[in-house]
Amino acid sequence: MTIVPSRRTFLGASAGVSAAALAGGGLLPGGVPAVAADPSAVPSATCTGDPAHPKRQLRGVWIASVSNINWPSAPGLSAGQQQAELIALLDAAVRMRMNAVYLQVRPAADALYASPYEPWSQYLTGQQGRDPGYDPLAFAVQEAHRRNLELHAWLNPYRVSTQPDPSKLAPTHPARVHPDWCVQYGGQLYYNPGVPEVLEFGVKVITDVASRYDVDGIHFDDYFYPYPVGTTDFPDDATFAAYGGGFATKADWRRANIDRLVSTLQSELRAVKPWVKWGISPFGIWRNAATDPLGSATNGLQSYDALSADTRGWVLKGWLDYVAPQLYWSIGFPPAAYDVLLAWWAELVAGTGTQLLIGQTVSKIGTSNPPAWLDPNEMPNHLILDRRYPEAVGDIFFNITKLLTDPLGFRTRLIDDLYAYPALVPAMARHAGPAPDRTALVAARPTSSGTVLEWLHRRPQGPEAAYYAVYRFAGLPPRQACDFADAKNLLGTVRAVPGLFNTWTDAGAVPGQAYTYYVTAVDRLHHESEPSDPQVVCGRPRLP
Repeated sequence: MTIVPSRRTFLGASAGVSAAALAGGGLLPGGVPAVAADPSAVPSATCTGDPAHPKRQLRGVWIASVSNINWPSAPGLSAGQQQAELIALLDAAVRMRMNAVYLQVRPAADALYASPYEPWSQYLTGQQGRDPGYDPLAFAVQEAHRRNLELHAWLNPYRVSTQPDPSKLAPTHPARVHPDWCVQYGGQLYYNPGVPEVLEFGVKVITDVASRYDVDGIHFDDYFYPYPVGTTDFPDDATFAAYGGGFATKADWRRANIDRLVSTLQSELRAVKPWVKWGISPFGIWRNAATDPLGSATNGLQSYDALSADTRGWVLKGWLDYVAPQLYWSIGFPPAAYDVLLAWWAELVAGTGTQLLIGQTVSKIGTSNPPAWLDPNEMPNHLILDRRYPEAVGDIFFNITKLLTDPLGFRTRLIDDLYAYPALVPAMARHAGPAPDRTALVAARPTSSGTVLEWLHRRPQGPEAAYYAVYRFAGLPPRQACDFADAKNLLGTVRAVPGLFNTWTDAGAVPGQAYTYYVTAVDRLHHESEPSDPQVVCGRPRLP
């Protein structure tokens, strides 16, 4: 049995008709007790949800293309094979209840998209510059959004090639056209961050991606000036002599070069598409406290000094929407303890408006250096420890291929426990604004394949719904606003599709069980509307 107002009745009414609206005392058709209208409000700040199952949590995975680490699995696959592989990875992300993927689309001054500035990546076809026959990034965005996954374009700003010979690049490669932009270091080829034209070109390439593709974010990892190779210094003495006037040291000048890239991208990306997220996943140590009292109680490589990356400064100056430090160490590891660094980063971002995500490595799970990674609880304990810090709003895992091998049962633990319920992407402080209009859940029909829900989708006066969140409660209404405070009754999210009505099927409904359903509308910036009026069903028909 279900209470379903007809479309004619709904469209002719001044407000949505629901089970609650039909209730006026006594019994509804089918003997379901009548109930008063539910309070239709999102949870207030006073609501206390279950911290083990937050409703808002960024859950991301990195998909690396450099050296064919994750995707495509090998160069030279057909377009159909590449697409099938990517779809399989996105489907796997959904099964793990992830809500974001970080796809590497510029691994080495090349492109996994149709770039007007750089050649097609060799990791697609095996030959740099060869057209793969489709646009991988456009395909990835379409397929990710179909599954309601955020798609972040991950780009490397300075790496030109993992080998040092420019003659092996495509003839039209900018590094061959402008050899003065490049230097060789550690057996690889890099754009020189101190050359002003390199900054201008890099910003042009990156903003082009944001402007032409419907990506949700632009993402860098930890590569700025390259990691030191022994005692050999990065060869930029001549560049410093030409452009370093006014700086006391080369180190200060190098940091200023990276600062200009980060700050320029912040302003340019916001001008191109204000809703696109701009974030960096840096090396996990800014500076050690022994070097700088503002640093962390660690004893490891310092990104401020070794990579010329003033990650702390970027946060405090408001140049990033989020920072995702790579905390690739175990809890209690003496040189760089996960727990120590988590606390340091949480304190840093507090009050800045910059979101804190945590870069997690599943590549170390099951290894013996240090032995802590042989404990199947090590990585789960990272996520449990995160709950102590409200500033930590999610995690990104490197990398998806390793995660899918289920090292020490971690993928299983995610699905069965840590990510047992779906989660909405956290909204950003700088994206404050109204939520979409409240939608109307007009039907809930039990069928042999599950309960089919139908709700109104229309272009509102305010923010447009990008997707919908579906909630299911056992039993009958009414429900209070705080019942929506955590994820334990969140069934999932579904991308909005054009049309007057959207539908979704709850395949997990138990025959004979009474349920109350609600739907909320969520915009591109993850602002959630008030819940719809409820629809009450008594489960799907029992099969013979």
